[in-house]
Amino acid sequence: MSSLPSNRPFHIFGTSTRKTSHAATDFLRANDRMASLLPAVGRMARLQADCAAALPAIFHNCDVLSFQEGVLILAVPSSALAARLKQLMPKLQATLVQRGWQVESTRIKLQVTRALPDRPEMRTLELPPRAVQAFEELAESLPETQQNRDLVAALRALAAKRR
Repeated sequence: MSSLPSNRPFHIFGTSTRKTSHAATDFLRANDRMASLLPAVGRMARLQADCAAALPAIFHNCDVLSFQEGVLILAVPSSALAARLKQLMPKLQATLVQRGWQVESTRIKLQVTRALPDRPEMRTLELPPRAVQAFEELAESLPETQQNRDLVAALRALAAKRR
């Protein structure tokens, strides 16, 4: 039994494992006007990914605004980042040309509306009530020895903090 090849792209903006990317692609293909934009969107996504691969440490805060007639326009959130990116333009252009993009010149636009994140968001550990109860039971079941004293105290403190 052979299956027909799917017209679905492998991914949209790095969402290869999400089922919603395929649903969104199917929705966009159903509309004639939107379907005509899909090749351009895919091209811009590939260019964004190639730029990020060329300058991984700096490009995660930048965006590709347009690429027409060999002119690549990039958006940056701060003037400091723009200055740093200008220094790295020769490397970026050379890498993009090597990857098949015909970049003749590059322009940088400052877009202050996109703010840099202040600091990474810290995740907090949330334990289900059954897990907290299991830690309490473990603390009660351990023998009261010199070796276990610190472990029992830590387990009790963990359980008390998570209650």
